[in-house]
Amino acid sequence: MTAKGLSARGVTIGYGGGEPVVRDLDLDVPHGGLTMVIGPNGCGKSTLVKALARAVKPVAGEVLLHGRDIHSYGGKEAARHVALLPQSPIAPDGISVRGLVRRGRYPHHSLLRQWSPDDDAAIGEALERTGLAGLADAMVTELSGGQRQRAWIAMVLAQQTELLLLDEPTTFLDIAHQYDLLELCAELHREGRTVVAVLHDLNQAARFASHLVVMDAGRIVAQGAPDEVLTAELVGEVFGLACDIVPDPRTGTPMVVPHERYAAEETASGAAR
Repeated sequence: MTAKGLSARGVTIGYGGGEPVVRDLDLDVPHGGLTMVIGPNGCGKSTLVKALARAVKPVAGEVLLHGRDIHSYGGKEAARHVALLPQSPIAPDGISVRGLVRRGRYPHHSLLRQWSPDDDAAIGEALERTGLAGLADAMVTELSGGQRQRAWIAMVLAQQTELLLLDEPTTFLDIAHQYDLLELCAELHREGRTVVAVLHDLNQAARFASHLVVMDAGRIVAQGAPDEVLTAELVGEVFGLACDIVPDPRTGTPMVVPHERYAAEETASGAAR
């Protein structure tokens, strides 16, 4: 029986012959789950997501899509299953929001299947869900950073894949739009889509994730339900941050409350004098 979903087996990834960024990593992405990947800068989060999306090839091990090496799929075939929003995408010059979102439909086209009403419907839905319907004819270069980020997210949604990989999708978004996006991720998860997102905000990750993956130095050091994984000990060891973990007053999910780093240092310094 073919395994459903996305997984990594013994994956090691390096760039240009240097030290590996990800080392001998195993991961089963929960099918239909909302997985948040967290960890300090440079720990390999983005590299892992790129590998899961077929954007980089491991030097050892393999990424499996539905039980089959993802690099055995053709580019369009893989893109009908997995959509990736990278960290810093670059839009072509002179393209409108609608034109950018249209590009999400490219994997569904062939010589035998050209543009159809289904494509228009997918684009319209993606623009509505990202709040960009009123800006569809605007040039991408005219948008604010947050609007531009939502345009890229709309393009990924228009791709209509069962797996969505989002690398720091809240970048450039103000706090209200960050939560709008995370609520959209949760909604897609409830609809049965598999979503993987790299986040820096531990509280946002814990609040929305059904599965939390914690990375450090190219390896997964913990994973599971947020209330099982996110502890003060783990945050101290991985992020070097002394904290308390308390229940979020709205959701009951774990919430990180940092200790007063500088106040403690000043007190110690004063005592020494």
